Amino acid sequence: MNIAPPNPFHRLLPNFQRLYIFGAGGFGREVAWLAEQALGDSVELVFLVDQPEYMSDPINGIPVQLLSEINSSIEARFVIALGNPARRRIIESTCRQCDHLPTTLIHPRAEISQWVKIGNGSILCAGVIITTNVNIEPHVHINLDCTIGHDVSIGEFSTLSPGVHVSGNVQIGCSVFIGTGACIINGKPGSPLLIGNGAVIAAGACVTGSVDAGALVAGVPATRKR
Repeated sequence: MNIAPPNPFHRLLPNFQRLYIFGAGGFGREVAWLAEQALGDSVELVFLVDQPEYMSDPINGIPVQLLSEINSSIEARFVIALGNPARRRIIESTCRQCDHLPTTLIHPRAEISQWVKIGNGSILCAGVIITTNVNIEPHVHINLDCTIGHDVSIGEFSTLSPGVHVSGNVQIGCSVFIGTGACIINGKPGSPLLIGNGAVIAAGACVTGSVDAGALVAGVPATRKR
């Protein structure tokens, strides 16, 4: 009997030689570790920054380079290790204007079914579990130990911080930020729970109903604060 691998998206043989990780802060270092776990030593890692004042000596042995000085003579891809969705969108546009292409990073210890679609540029960290019939748009961050149930969609540039749990039949809009440890209960078939574009879910919140676009909600159960 054939058993599907826990992560059918894990790329063992990348088709590029260098991975640029935009952002050399804490999450950037975590993404570099993720890349080493997922890609081994077959790909060179380089941190990218967009301002000279952010330049530094190598961080954890990985060189830091200005975005404007990227060498396009080598086959390379990029990911953006910035948690802020709006900032991530700006950097993605800048990279695209320079003809740089994104890639998707998925930790080998993420468990993902074959009925999941993942947009390019997304980052899925260790311990993530995604079940079935889930659509993840480009440049989404799903951080450590998040779980996502059936029939969920997540819009582009959204961020799930560590330990977020999303139940089934939920639609998360674009550029949504969900704080650490937040929970979103399930909607119903044909009537999903909706999280509007640009909404912010505070850390530890328990979302039991739909959230308007641009709203900030917090607490258990979550109530609107802005």
